[in-house]
Amino acid sequence: MKTYDTPCKLLLTEDEMPKAWYNVKADMANKPAPLANPATMQPVTAEELSHVFCDELVKQELDDTTPYIEIPEEVRRLYCLYRPSPLMRAYRLEEKLQTPARIFFKFEGNNTSGSHKLNSAIAQVYYAKKQGLKGVTTETGAGQWGTAVSMACAFFGLKCQVYMVKCSYEQKPYRREVMRTYGAEVTPSPSMNTEAGRRILAAHPDTIGSLGCAISEAVEAAVTTPDTRYILGSVLSQVLLHQSVIGLETQAALKKYGIKPDVIIGCAGGGSNLGGLLAPFMGEQLRGEAKYRFVAVEPAACPSFTKGEFKYDFCDTGRVCPLAKMYTLGSDFMPSAIHAGGLRYHGMNPTLSQLYHDGILEARTARQLDVFKAATLFARTEGILPAPESSHAIAAAIDEATRCREEGRAENIVFGLSGTGYFDMLAYSKFNDGQMVNDD
Repeated sequence: MKTYDTPCKLLLTEDEMPKAWYNVKADMANKPAPLANPATMQPVTAEELSHVFCDELVKQELDDTTPYIEIPEEVRRLYCLYRPSPLMRAYRLEEKLQTPARIFFKFEGNNTSGSHKLNSAIAQVYYAKKQGLKGVTTETGAGQWGTAVSMACAFFGLKCQVYMVKCSYEQKPYRREVMRTYGAEVTPSPSMNTEAGRRILAAHPDTIGSLGCAISEAVEAAVTTPDTRYILGSVLSQVLLHQSVIGLETQAALKKYGIKPDVIIGCAGGGSNLGGLLAPFMGEQLRGEAKYRFVAVEPAACPSFTKGEFKYDFCDTGRVCPLAKMYTLGSDFMPSAIHAGGLRYHGMNPTLSQLYHDGILEARTARQLDVFKAATLFARTEGILPAPESSHAIAAAIDEATRCREEGRAENIVFGLSGTGYFDMLAYSKFNDGQMVNDD
């Protein structure tokens, strides 16, 4: 029988869970550019943002000096429903690849939302409840974020309005029904419910929608509804802050078992999973304490990092949000209907964009067919059906492990398995039937 040099699961206890989120901006010499008012091009103020976001979230968004921000006790108690999440070693995948590399993945799919999104949803809805609000609005691409927000609103007793990208609304009906089961109202976007939606439909009557469209509608709905604020599932600094719990747990587990990663990989859409995973490791590197390779993997059909411009751009298609300096394909970019709905966003988080611009973060693309080949191999070896979004990171991890085999290097590869694919069976069906195309 084969003996393993580390456990299959590198586990933490609840007592070892992080008690504070980590703000990577505090350790950056080159801070990300501030959000800007499109009318004046001046940095947005807390007062301006407070009309859209909860007050405490505005403070977190604008804070680029405080390294650690305490996780409220009520949030930590809800985290304990599904955290700490396991860091696992992919022994069977290693054996299949015949690689000397050791492959580890942080599995975030072990909750009803099926992804890492619940980490920020609980925090953001908590702050909305604490402020005395009655409800929140949001957007969702593949549906994981919408599901997470619906769950969090059920926990705290708030109303939830979700604008779901139209192609995902049609591709993933069961994800929609999970949201409705938790009490959310779900609307396909763009819709006729908002001025932004009506403008987009007038200009693009046959559009399949995008995250940029859905953001515009959700923001408009928030600012026109009393006692309601908007919450976002990616892109913003506050979201990366909350998602740092992923990286902090990963860092703690690796240290507990005496393992130092060589390369850290995450899928990249707006940046929440990627930023959360790499944050504490990036902090070590920025402080000169360690050296790693950081790799972002994005869809070839929506390549914000690799083909976008680093400039100020609107965060949404309807142009109702502030400007962010980021790598962007343009706020009017309409990506093709790839099945990784959560990665179909035109821009990238400003912090990650600055790190990429400074050469600290690498980026590469993956084509849809290659992604599903990697997903299928992972499912057949590790027994977990991965989300299409997460499978971008799997594809890159396989490439890195193959390189290690060819070079004879026993590196430690860590990637984020940000969610499961059990609501993505239409995509797997098309792949299995040979009907999937690359769309790039």
